[in-house]
Amino acid sequence: MNNFQMDNLTPSEFVAYVNQTLEYAYSSVTVVGEVSEFKVNQGKWVFFNVKDEETSVPCFMTLWSLSVPIEDGMKIVVRGIPKITKWGKFSFTVSKIAPVGEGSLKKAFEMLKKKLASEGLFDVSKKRSLPEDLNKIGVISSTQAAGYADFVKIINARWGGLKVLTAHVQVQGLDAPEQMIRALKYFNEHTDVQVIALIRGGGSKDDLACFNDEALVRAVAASKIPVITGIGHEIDESLCDLAADVRASTPSNVAELLTRDRKTEKIWDKVRLARERIFNEIRLTQNGLAQKRRLLEVLNPENILKQGYAIVSGDLQVGSVVKITTLDAEMEAEIKKKEGRKNERREK
Repeated sequence: MNNFQMDNLTPSEFVAYVNQTLEYAYSSVTVVGEVSEFKVNQGKWVFFNVKDEETSVPCFMTLWSLSVPIEDGMKIVVRGIPKITKWGKFSFTVSKIAPVGEGSLKKAFEMLKKKLASEGLFDVSKKRSLPEDLNKIGVISSTQAAGYADFVKIINARWGGLKVLTAHVQVQGLDAPEQMIRALKYFNEHTDVQVIALIRGGGSKDDLACFNDEALVRAVAASKIPVITGIGHEIDESLCDLAADVRASTPSNVAELLTRDRKTEKIWDKVRLARERIFNEIRLTQNGLAQKRRLLEVLNPENILKQGYAIVSGDLQVGSVVKITTLDAEMEAEIKKKEGRKNERREK
């Protein structure tokens, strides 16, 4: 086997060749270990070590690439490429990072939750209601996941005619947050969906950790289109849940909140029809009562008295005493004379 000879190189040329070789041989490497000597320089450069019991790997990354807060003692997984710096030091240049293990996940969650809450990212006053009469929704999920299958099944069973646009993404792992951010951006900028559903079925704390990525949480909160989340099970809570407009307990619950129940609608149709018939009967009864009320008003003796007439009651014979009632008084009189009255209309 012949060795490739490189003679009389400058230090810069040597480092450049070594880095080319490293980048070609190790284009993407993930390392798992414990954080030590974490520090931020000039508000933009991040330095720390990832170590185990025997070895420590120096790491470097930009602050804007730090998607979750970390501190010494936390267990993390980092992805990057090995490099030799211009000072001749070995360094692992990190592009993605995530906490690993229940303790580290909880610590990172609480640290980032406190930070984003102080910025008002989870304020209830900013939450929007789901639009009524939905006809088009966007879904961000893995189409190969059981949670997505449950979502589609319930959507179709409850109400037909709803148009669903799906962005297939990874929903766990280091690449998942970036893919979900791109999907959110696509739905906001290139579609007319009325709601975006971010869903993922159950899993371990490590599996669901990507939904606590700072950039993804900010993208959910910044969406111009209302976002509903259904991540994990009811007991699971992610920062994406807190940033969303509506949080559902599971992907199936998302489908229930976004659609009407076909069976329930049929029952309500019958209820509405029966209610229309009852209202009609009530209106007819009310109209009949109103007519009778008007007739009684016409026949009311008081109304006759108001017109200047008097009411005579008693035995209408000569010599009898009768009662005469007017609007303002009651009187008694004796009948002195009685004659028949000619009715011209009747004679005609």
